[in-house]
Formats: sequence, structure tokens, C-alpha cells
Amino acid sequence: MPGLMSLLRYKREYLSFDIKAGLSVAAVSLPVSIAYAELTGVGAIAGLYSTILPLIVYALFGSSKQLIVGPDTATCAVVAAVVFPLAANDPILRWQLVILLTIMIGIWCLIAGKLHLGALADLLSQPILIGLLNGISITIMVDQLAKTFGFSYDYSYLIERIVYLPFKITEIHLLTTLVSFFTLVILVVLKKFKPRYPAPLFAVIIMTFLSWLFNFEHYNVRIIGSVSSNFIPAESWIDFDKGLMRNLVVPSLNIAVICFVSMMITVRSFASKNNYETNADVEFKALGMANIVAGLSQGFVVSGTSSRTAVNDANGGKTQLVSIIAAVLIGFVVMFFLSPLQYIPTCVLGVILIYSSLSLINLQTIVRFFKFDRDAFYLSLTTLISVLVIGIIPGMALAVLLGLFLFLRRVFRPNDQLLGVDESGRIHSIGPDVYPLSNTIIYRFNSPLTYFNIAYFKRRIIGYIDESSEPINYVIVDAIPCFTYKDVSVLTGIDELVKSLKVRNVVLILSGRRKTLKNWFKQMNLKLDSDYIEFAYDLYFAVRLVQSKEHMDSKTDEDVDN
Repeated sequence: MPGLMSLLRYKREYLSFDIKAGLSVAAVSLPVSIAYAELTGVGAIAGLYSTILPLIVYALFGSSKQLIVGPDTATCAVVAAVVFPLAANDPILRWQLVILLTIMIGIWCLIAGKLHLGALADLLSQPILIGLLNGISITIMVDQLAKTFGFSYDYSYLIERIVYLPFKITEIHLLTTLVSFFTLVILVVLKKFKPRYPAPLFAVIIMTFLSWLFNFEHYNVRIIGSVSSNFIPAESWIDFDKGLMRNLVVPSLNIAVICFVSMMITVRSFASKNNYETNADVEFKALGMANIVAGLSQGFVVSGTSSRTAVNDANGGKTQLVSIIAAVLIGFVVMFFLSPLQYIPTCVLGVILIYSSLSLINLQTIVRFFKFDRDAFYLSLTTLISVLVIGIIPGMALAVLLGLFLFLRRVFRPNDQLLGVDESGRIHSIGPDVYPLSNTIIYRFNSPLTYFNIAYFKRRIIGYIDESSEPINYVIVDAIPCFTYKDVSVLTGIDELVKSLKVRNVVLILSGRRKTLKNWFKQMNLKLDSDYIEFAYDLYFAVRLVQSKEHMDSKTDEDVDN
């Protein structure tokens, strides 16, 4: 419990900073938690339940001093995409599925942390994550337009909604649109002139007060309605269809990865900014604990939230005490101030979600990928289009598969280089002022050699020899980047390569890992032709070896002539 250890060594001079940051985090978390509950399709109270205990648990078990956990735009949208088709129009069943999904996600995270799978933070590459967040943001914005303008969609898929959106103009509810407009004005004005103020909280308070004062519901402006602090009736679990849980297993795995990856990006960013270390495996377990308590308290999925963590950092939060203060304040609201929440107009929450989603739109980065890395551009764009066309869950799955295929392609067919020597004797890639050695190829294969690329490795070397304009007597291979582990197929392939080179009267020199490679071949009982394979300590030693052999051969030729 690294957070607890940090609190036990608490410095009193941090208290004023942490109280200020805790107040600010609570002020931001209250309205957005209710908005995310609407997005997830459960009652507003579930959004508050998702915030209280997870904040306390993460404060004790997490390694980040500043991360704020809670409902997150991307994960809530993915949860809704999983649960809505299974629950149909049954709100109790929907809430039950959300709870079970949340607990499953927590269990997967705990298992992953126990197995030290913190490296999964790199599974969703930056191009995939950028495309995914853009696609989710656009999906949320289109979905929430119905609430902000007071109409309903006739279709459940995004493309159809966008196509038929112009035909909904006649169904726009003017007063709802006016309320949404004033909410947006409050958010924009506060953001511009008072950026440190919790704009969503001010917007909700002002519009909720106006809703109560002028009875918005009487004018057909939809409000949240009665907010009860009750839990799901215990008897409803008796009739729950346990078979539905099978449909949650794979999505819960996917969402666990998304939660962890997005959280680790935030954790690493703020840890780097404030110069302290975090532990990915500890973070995995802390995320798991937070989601389990969120589910047990009948909330929904939580993750690291970049916006609320930024609020914490901007207000000078120093320790995990910020999360505990924020949790206590939100718990106080749940116990004593639930009644006013019923007057919150749903269109206000829709505007807050759209406004929050705008911060996730990052098309400039996708354009930048086009200039610097075409593979990253195509992967990011494919992820974005997939999420928009076939949905969040299948689009995300397709994106991860494409990312893995791209990785495999790079391992199957990696780039390689021919090296040469400059005037000062340094070895570089062949280019201006770097020239190949006479009668020698220096070759680098930029991937670990394994059973599925050893044949390609051999073809590349033989191809370079056969295509050379001058006779080749030696091939020096940089063994350090490509011989990373013992593979029987690779060692056998090298034996076959030596035989192919013998036909061409070419000597293979493996430079680097000399002792290790010799041991591997010895253990495999491979009897290599010592006249056509050499082992060198490094590339420079290999070059000197070739030069020495060439010198000896020339001396022998001179003696024969004499």
C-alpha cells in the first residue's frame, strides 16, 4: 500500500495545498460523474457511487501521488456499447450488467498486476489510442446531440444517425436548445476568464437553480428526476440470467486494457512532470481494487482521469490525501444534498459531455503521423474509421489486431542495413562519406531472429552477395540486434546459410555475443565448417580480422608469384 506509506509520512506543510486541490477535484467530479452515469445508462446516483470508494482505495494502493480515478469518457462509452444490446430497455438489468462488468474488469486488473503484466501499457500503441479516442469522442458528441436539442434518434448506429441528423431539425425543442446554449456559454466564459474555476459545477448549479425556479419540466425540458440513494433490490439478483455473464468476459478484458493504458499515460505524464517514480504493476493492482470496490458499491468502471488529475496538479495537490478529501466531500453530498440533483436538466449533462469530449479530439496528431510515419497514420485512421463505422467494441478489437499484425510484419520483414567505414575508421550505415569494405558486406538485421524470419534473413544475405558488382569474400553480420535468444530453427538456418556461402566461397563472420553463440551451437551439436564461419567480439574486431585475412592472402599471392 504505497499510498498509505506516503500518508503515514505526511508533511504538514502540504495540508493547505491538498485541501484546496481536494475541494477543486470534488467540484469537478460531482457534475461529470452524474453526466457519465447518464452516458453509461444507469441512474445518476451510480455516478457518485463510482467516485467515493474508488478514490479512497486508489489513494491507499496507488503509486501515483496525483492521479485522480473516476468515471472516464472513453471507458463509459465502451461500457454502454457492451451493456445496452444485452439489457434492451430493462434499467435494472442494465445496472446489474454494469456492476458485474466493473467487477470483472477489476479482477482482470488484479490478475494482470499479480502476473507483472504492466508492460500491457504498451499494447495499445499511440496511433491506436489516438484513433480510438477520436472515434469515441465523435460517437459521444453525436449521441449527446439528441439530449442537447431535445429530440430522439430513430437509429442506434452512428452512421445512420449522422445521415439522418438534418431531418431532425424540425423536431428540435427550442427551450431545451436555449438551456443547452446558456450552459455552453457558462462553460466557455469560465474556461476563458477563470480557467481555475470548476466550470461544469458552476454550470450545473446555475442551470439546476433555474430549473427549480422556473419549473423546466413543465415546459417539457427533461430533468434527471428523483435521485434515490437506494441500491438495486436484492431480490432482483435471484432472477438474474447468469448466462449473460459469458457475454461480458471478452469485453471486460478489452476495457481493462483500455483503462490501464489510458491511466498509465496520465500517471507517467504527471510523474515525469513532478519528478517521482511509479510502478506499472502496482498501478494495475490499484486499478483492479478501485474497480472492484466501484462494482461492490453499485457504481461503474473507473480509470485514471487526465482532466481531474490536471485540476489536482494545477491547484498544487501534493499527496494522495487530495483523493480522500474529494471522496469525503462527495460522500457528504450523497448523504445530505441528493434532493436538489433531481432538477438537473439532462441537456446540461449532454453539453458537459460534448464539451469534455472536445478535449479528446486530436486530429492534428493523425495528420502529423502522415508526415513522419505512414504506418502509424494508416493504423490511427483505420482505428478511427472502424470505431465510427462498425462500433466502439468491434472497432477497438480490429484496431488491436491491426496493431499486432503491423508488429508481426515488422518482425517478419524488418528493415536491414549495409554498413561501411568512414575516413576515421568508424562504422555507420553506407551513405555520403561512408564506404563499403572491399570484397566484404557488413550486414545488420534490425529484428530478433526467430523461426518465422530466418529464411528471409538468409535470402537477404544471399541476395546482397549475388547482386554485388564485385566479388564478395566475407559477410560480417552484426549479431547483437538479431541473436537475442536461443532458437533451434535459427541455429539450423545459420548452418544452412554457411553451406550456401561455402558454394560461393564466402566466409560468414558473426560479430558480437561470441562466447554465447559458440555455446549455443555446441549445445545444439551443430558441426559448423570452421573454414567458412568465424566468431568475432564486435564489428571493429571483425573488420580487423577481414583486413588481416586479406593481407595474409595478398602476401601468399606475392610469394606464389615470386
